[in-house]
Amino acid sequence: MAELEAVADDLDALIDDLDYLPGHFHLEMQLNFEPRSPAPQRARDLKLQREGLRQELQLAAAPQRPAVRHLLGAFAFYLEELDEARECFLEVAHEHPGNLNAWANLAHVYGRLGQEEEEEACAARLADLMGLAEEPEAAGDPQLRAARCLAEQGYAHGFDVGCASPEERARGLAAGIALYDKALGYGQQIHIRAYLHDLKRAKMGLGGMPDRNHLACAKADLEEVVRVCPGFKAYLDIGQVYYYMGVDAVQELLAVDEAALNQALVFLAKAGESELGATLPELQLLRGKCLRIKGEDANAAACFKRAVELDDAGSSHTDGFGCLLEALLAQWSQAQLSDGELGREVDAWLRRAQDKYPAARLRQELQRVWRGHTDEVLGLARALVAQGRPALVRLLFETMEREGEGASAPRDRRAVSF
Repeated sequence: MAELEAVADDLDALIDDLDYLPGHFHLEMQLNFEPRSPAPQRARDLKLQREGLRQELQLAAAPQRPAVRHLLGAFAFYLEELDEARECFLEVAHEHPGNLNAWANLAHVYGRLGQEEEEEACAARLADLMGLAEEPEAAGDPQLRAARCLAEQGYAHGFDVGCASPEERARGLAAGIALYDKALGYGQQIHIRAYLHDLKRAKMGLGGMPDRNHLACAKADLEEVVRVCPGFKAYLDIGQVYYYMGVDAVQELLAVDEAALNQALVFLAKAGESELGATLPELQLLRGKCLRIKGEDANAAACFKRAVELDDAGSSHTDGFGCLLEALLAQWSQAQLSDGELGREVDAWLRRAQDKYPAARLRQELQRVWRGHTDEVLGLARALVAQGRPALVRLLFETMEREGEGASAPRDRRAVSF
């Protein structure tokens, strides 16, 4: 008994941690609540709504049909036509084996029918499709399936049965819109991930230029989310999309659309107004990159410093520190910093970086900066020697000499000094 209770607690905890829950029978719709109208009237309303949906099914485009069939199955379930409900959900599962709502709804119907073996099989298939199984076997992207799941649930709210007032109807439609927005959020994440994956391969020489249509699709989705449900995450995501729209795919310091960069800064500023935004190093890093491309190296350096300060101790994300060095070198080469100012800045922030980042990752970041700015680094070395800082020069050149060691060092090594 205690073991069963522990399993139930684990399941409840897992469900609480999920960002979404497939299926239609848990949605906050009047359809799923105890009926307030007499049984004959409720049955009549369900049958009328079902007839309308059957006509809708004949006219619906192919991508929309699973959403209609889910509702037909739910209406059949509440009309006690369990075999009909099962067939509706099975039809979706057969035509679209990766449909999350189909397997969740089938598990619910099998549970009502008392067919425990079939119920457990559906639940196992659902967990695999959601990427929750210990060794997932399902191919494809779980986030794409999540987006489809949420969109189908949002569609269902428009056909609720039993709303007693316009206010209840409005709340139901608002819930449906929120689910659609959530689906759009998953959709834009897929497009951004696809673009960044292709961008990484292009920089490594393993593929062609990334398809910028991914950015256009993500932008369209996020503009709708920002319009209906603005917030920190939406502002940050759309700021990132506008950043990549504004820069060259491979040479990120080359602007291709200054208006997009300006839009990125607008949305990142809005994200930074929230309490969470003020603590996120990624936001400061992105703002700094936008400013540096626009030629505002001093403001960019301030953002990169803040990103380093916000990074957790032991973090392997050394991008902010590398960008800071590049911004300082750019200021120095344009005579915006004196030799002495540059030396003090590099000395202070290198020591801070040594205390914060794993030695191997810091070494790799320094090597990247030195390779891309060899002339500036040699000039910096001469300036540091003239200032009487040979130890710092020695450290920089030792770093460059350890390239082979840095490439093979484990990423999780921690050290406070070289």
